[in-house]
Amino acid sequence: MRKTLLAAILAMIAIPNMARAETAVFAGGCFWCVETDMDALKGVTSTTSGYTGGTLKTPTYENHGGHLEAVKVEFDPAIISYDALVARFLRTIDVTDSGGQFCDRGDSYKTAIFAAGPKQLASAKAAIKDANATLGKRIVTPVKPFSAFTDAEDYHQNYYLGKKRVLTRFGWIKQSDAYKRYREACGRDARVKKVWGRQAYTDGKAGSDS
Repeated sequence: MRKTLLAAILAMIAIPNMARAETAVFAGGCFWCVETDMDALKGVTSTTSGYTGGTLKTPTYENHGGHLEAVKVEFDPAIISYDALVARFLRTIDVTDSGGQFCDRGDSYKTAIFAAGPKQLASAKAAIKDANATLGKRIVTPVKPFSAFTDAEDYHQNYYLGKKRVLTRFGWIKQSDAYKRYREACGRDARVKKVWGRQAYTDGKAGSDS
C-alpha cells in the first residue's frame, strides 16, 4: 500500500515537470559539438543528434539528402528560456560563415535555427537581429520553420562521452579523447572566441577576448 501511494505521489510530481519541457532544434556544424555545448547549459535536460531540413524521409550519416546535422534540445523554460537558449546557441557558432563551420565544410555543416511555431520564429528572428547589432556584421544563420527531425545513429549520440577506443589520425585512443582532439584541431573554440569575444560560449561558459 505504501509503495503504491508513493508511486502515485511521485507520478503527480513528475507530470508538471514533463508539461514544462520544451524543444528547440539547432544546426551548428558538427552535431557532436553542438550536443556538447548545449548539454553544458543549466536547464537543458537532454540532447539528441540528428538530421533535419532536407528531403529524404530516412536520412543517414552516409546519405542525408540536403539535411543538416542538427541537435534536438529538450529544456526546462522555468530554468532557461527559449530566448536565452537561442542567444547562447548563436554564441557557440560562427554566425558569419555560410560555407559550413570551422574545419567542416559543405551544406551538411551549415548553421540554422529551426523554429517550431510563430513564438519561436519571432524569438529566433529577434536573436538574429540582436546578433547583427552586436557584431556589426551580416549574420548568415537563417531561421527556418521546423518540420521533421530524424535521430542520428546510436554511435553519434553523446559521442563526446564515449569510453571505447577508436582508431583516428591521433592514434588508437578513447573516443572522448578523440573528440577533444578533433574539436581543438578543427579550431572551433578559437574561432568562436574570435567572432564573439567575451560573449563567446564554449562548453556552456562565457569566453574571453584572449
